This record gives sequence, structure tokens and C-alpha cells, in this order.
Amino acid sequence: MRESRFWFLMEGEFGAGYAHVLADSLVLSEYQKTAKAALESGVSPRDVWEAVCDQQDVPVDRRLGRDIAPKP
Repeated sequence: MRESRFWFLMEGEFGAGYAHVLADSLVLSEYQKTAKAALESGVSPRDVWEAVCDQQDVPVDRRLGRDIAPKP
């Protein structure tokens, strides 16, 4: 996953304004860093997205975006 896709998913799930606030303030338990800091330190965007989803209880059926159904 590219970082641009990460931001597309973040904005789709949390809204364009709040996505960036969340990325700057939510400390991900798995990395002990904010989502933004984790990206800047080289953690893959996919791993950061999954950590955000886990911590924010994003349902599995919304983790690929609104118009892409997950594979069974």
C-alpha cells in the first residue's frame, strides 16, 4: 500500500479534517508512536492502517474502503 492510499482510506473512514488530527494524536499501542510518526519512521502504510483500524474498531468490511468488498 502506498502512503497516498493510506490517506485516502483514513479520510474516507474518519473524514478529511479529522483523519489528520487522528494521525497526529492517536498513539498506536503496537508501535508506541502516533500514526504519522510511525509512517515517518518507516512502518509500512498498510501496517499503520491495520493498527489504526484495530485500535479504532473499524469493521473488517470497511477496511478496504467503502466501495471495495473484502475477499472472503
